[in-house]
Amino acid sequence: MADSVELLGSETDLTSATSVGNATLVRVYNSGNAGLVTLKDGSTVVGTVTLKQYECLNIQKAPAHTLEGGSGFKVVKIAFTN
Repeated sequence: MADSVELLGSETDLTSATSVGNATLVRVYNSGNAGLVTLKDGSTVVGTVTLKQYECLNIQKAPAHTLEGGSGFKVVKIAFTN
């Protein structure tokens, strides 16, 4: 994980499926209980990952792919910086 990131948007949650502004790199923070984040291409599941409570993960994805998971997951479009 990078030591610093560039924010490219405002934080939202995963209450409904979102491409997070057509992001290719997304910071996901789990503010709730452990739960599953799902990455989809349309209705096809590309992958899933479980995040424990208070865990943060950067997910790389295609711009049109969406993330789902619930209101406890906070997401923002980012870019790595040097």
